[in-house]
Amino acid sequence: MMQSNPKISQPQNGLDKLFSPASVAVVGASADPARIGGRPISYLLRAGFKGQIYPVNPNRDTVQGLASYPDLASIPGPVDFAVLSVSAGAIVDAMRACGEKGVRAVVIFSAGFSEMNAQGAALQDEVLTIARHYGIRVLGPNCLGLYNAANGHSPTFTSGLEGAAPPLGRIGLITQSGAYGTHLLSMAKARRLGIGIWVSTGNEVDVTTAECLEYLIESPDVDAVGLYMEGIRDPETLIRALNRARALRKPVVVMKVGVSEVGSAAAQSHTASLAGADASVQAVLDQTGAMRARTTEDLLDVLYAASIAAPAKGENLGILTVSGGAGVLMADAADAEGLSVPPMPAAAVARLLERNPFSAPHNPVDITAHALNDFSLIEENLTAMLDDGGYDLLVAFFTSLTASPVLGPRIQKTLSDLLKSRDLPVALVGQVPDALLQAYEADGIMVFDDPSRAVAALAALAGFQRAFDAVPEDASDLPHLGKIELQPRSYGEDEAKALIQKAGIEILQEVLVQTPEEVGAFAARLGLPVAMKIVSPDIAHKSEVGGVALNLTGQQATQDAARDMLASVSARAPQARISGLLVSPMAGDGVELILGAKRDEVMGMMIMVGLGGVFTEIMQDVALARAPITPGRAEAMLRGLKGAPLLQGARGRPTLDIAAAAKAVSRLSVLAEQNAATIESIEINPLLVRETGVVALDALILPRQT
Repeated sequence: MMQSNPKISQPQNGLDKLFSPASVAVVGASADPARIGGRPISYLLRAGFKGQIYPVNPNRDTVQGLASYPDLASIPGPVDFAVLSVSAGAIVDAMRACGEKGVRAVVIFSAGFSEMNAQGAALQDEVLTIARHYGIRVLGPNCLGLYNAANGHSPTFTSGLEGAAPPLGRIGLITQSGAYGTHLLSMAKARRLGIGIWVSTGNEVDVTTAECLEYLIESPDVDAVGLYMEGIRDPETLIRALNRARALRKPVVVMKVGVSEVGSAAAQSHTASLAGADASVQAVLDQTGAMRARTTEDLLDVLYAASIAAPAKGENLGILTVSGGAGVLMADAADAEGLSVPPMPAAAVARLLERNPFSAPHNPVDITAHALNDFSLIEENLTAMLDDGGYDLLVAFFTSLTASPVLGPRIQKTLSDLLKSRDLPVALVGQVPDALLQAYEADGIMVFDDPSRAVAALAALAGFQRAFDAVPEDASDLPHLGKIELQPRSYGEDEAKALIQKAGIEILQEVLVQTPEEVGAFAARLGLPVAMKIVSPDIAHKSEVGGVALNLTGQQATQDAARDMLASVSARAPQARISGLLVSPMAGDGVELILGAKRDEVMGMMIMVGLGGVFTEIMQDVALARAPITPGRAEAMLRGLKGAPLLQGARGRPTLDIAAAAKAVSRLSVLAEQNAATIESIEINPLLVRETGVVALDALILPRQT
């Protein structure tokens, strides 16, 4: 596991010398191209690196046909970049030598740093201190380096470049793991993915995956990026890079592993248990338009789609098939992926049925095996789908027909001729020989052997289109609350509600009393059914200790209920400090939501909203985003809940004030973000949404955990 490093400000120089140096020194160079110190030289030579290559080895005059130098100082020209292929114990001296030579970037292959023990972590910190002193950018340690196909820069010892490099292309791959990064590179090569830049970041003493992403997003040589992450050290840069990728319409696919468990403190609030670490990561990816890959196959499929196919313009999928069963399977997959499968127009269906009465040309458009008897049916049905169906995406299932020496080339020519100028994403499902495979892909047609994967890839392209077309949030739309300071301490419900009210969220008229007699007197004076709750900074879930009573009427009944409540709380939570009893009129009808903000250790303050009340954790119907959020995003979160129909007037219910609820969500997000340094979480549970307005019925503020 990576260890944290001292928070020292980053140098101002960028990563150009890391990815595109004019000269490279290999310290610890080997004459054997199979050894770790020999592979970078071999790869640099084979890739045609245009700059100077300087092997550093005091025991040799030449290394792999190049003049060798005893040390960095002996190299006659300037050195932009150095590969440090020496033991961990020799790295500090090597770093100082790089600094004296004026090296601007290095990659450290060596292991034995923070991934090992405290001594290794101290050594890694020393490396960072030297790097900062000299202004050197450091990739690693404990990494496999990088590969930049555009300029042949190959300071790596990965086996993924053995035999042949991947096809030159416009995909970037960033990985924290060296060994798994090699696996990704090798699989990408096997899938014929065109890799432009590949980089392994290792322990990230300096250069992070987020910085690499930011660099690749700005590169004119990269159109899509795959990112394998085990941890997130630089969330602000990551979020900035993802937002920039969305602005430039460059797809980013993230495979995040190492899902954290929610800590024991999370049990104190519903918000904490519902907004766990992985949920926060997912929320940020959703918010910034990146896509989450759950498997390596997902990651590579989406990168393949992004590099081969035209951008999506909508979500309507047309399905062409020679098998009814495959058509149903793909329609089911489309539904699961959120794609629409609209039917063909009636006139087109009638025309196609007249030509082929055995077919089912509705969408899925099933030509059936009759295509073997009349090949022109393929062209006619596909043309009808393109001209009359108006589909944004197309998948065609031809099974082993595409492998036929007779039919295969004819199918390829027909599809390519018809689709070449259509500018829509197309996936072919079938067995295709290599020669035809290259022809399909050259014309922008993806090829899969699994129908579900083909549909998922098309759905990914549609998802990117939605994200790219979404209007970004405008910070000027955030509510202005003024300065509301929350102290790092627990608050009673009455105090918490007062602060919530100060932020512009309505609460009920209520009174804090100390004795059952005072409760009875207030209820009698009010003349309405009342709600009563225990107030204690030590009790998060009042109902679990008998600390909530509702619909109390009459002075005597209310007094009796107060005595029972005090006795129950005393028995169930004997150590809790009791501030009193909070009494208020019953709130009336509406739908209860839970609204909460929680500080995530990595992603910062997160805002959550979902179905509230006692069923919050049972229903698990929540939406999550990184705070602060505008009322517009908050409303989108509310309308995306499974329980949204309850707010929108389902089954004769009244339509409730979603706009007021969204404003409350936004206001709480701003309040929480303003106080992220002092609080762990703020929760309103429930927030009652009425036909007009909202009201907070309970509030909880927990101090930041140290």
